[in-house]
Amino acid sequence: MNQIRINEIETAINRDYGNIAGMIVQKNGTKVYEKYFNGYTADNAVHVYSVTKSVLSALIGIAIDQGYIGSLDQKVLAFFPDYQVKDGEKTIQKITLKHLMTMTAPYKYETEPYELFFTSQNPIQDALDLLGGNGIIGEFNYSAIGGTHILAGILARATGQSILDFAEKYLFAPMGITVPHNLLLRSEEEHMRVMNDKTTRGWVVDPQGINTGSWGLFLTPEDMAKIGQLHLDGGRWLGKQLVSAAWIAESTKEHRRWDKLLYGYLWWIIDDQAHSFAALGDGGNVIYVNNKNNMVIAIASLLVPDARDCIELIKTTIEPAFENGMM
Repeated sequence: MNQIRINEIETAINRDYGNIAGMIVQKNGTKVYEKYFNGYTADNAVHVYSVTKSVLSALIGIAIDQGYIGSLDQKVLAFFPDYQVKDGEKTIQKITLKHLMTMTAPYKYETEPYELFFTSQNPIQDALDLLGGNGIIGEFNYSAIGGTHILAGILARATGQSILDFAEKYLFAPMGITVPHNLLLRSEEEHMRVMNDKTTRGWVVDPQGINTGSWGLFLTPEDMAKIGQLHLDGGRWLGKQLVSAAWIAESTKEHRRWDKLLYGYLWWIIDDQAHSFAALGDGGNVIYVNNKNNMVIAIASLLVPDARDCIELIKTTIEPAFENGMM
């Protein structure tokens, strides 16, 4: 029966999720399944895309715990006193960190200008220039890049150090997560080469030296599972409170709803009743946490066109196989 369930999972992966590089399932804090695909091994990190946002969420929580940031109710522009607000603009002056954390800040565009951010010499300045406008504060408005990178700039300014250094001290080193250095991508060609190189490790920085808050972090499935377990355990790791339990609870509950989509603080809420939530990145990268089932599932995936939603795989195939205990 055990092998049948494993075969069902791996058949589904090979049939519909051929871009998966690695997967780890943990139940009751114990690893019950680990498998690698596409020539990847446990030592290979993968670019996890927007999963980076949820890691940044934990770092913002730590910065609040440590007193570097007062609260999420602080105004964004309080951290950029040198920013010149254009005449007549009032909306941007009302936007708080909480609006950025919950994707409820308005912007001056209908479609986010990805190319602008990827080619900009100062993407935080450009993101601030696009913040506000005539939109309504409080309505869900997902910003894939700009809004979260403003949060990265705030974290760097508030702590007076690089985000990677801050993360290394308070999160990565205590958990045994290796993110060895910053990555500066100088061209589109270099960007594509690095993203497709399984030996790449690190965290991308913008031309100002600020680690990208929305994407750019390379993690192994083991690293991802550790972050999931940290959140399942209320911010504790090996008996030490790395992130306050209050922040973990607050960041992984519903703060905004858009149709059937629920959002916390840079985490997607999958089921508010079961308290299951996920960090989601392009290509099918997932850190999935289910408090009711005491389960963590980490899936590292390669970016391909029209990648399937791995939450469907988790809910229909993986989770049912393990929810009653180890196979």
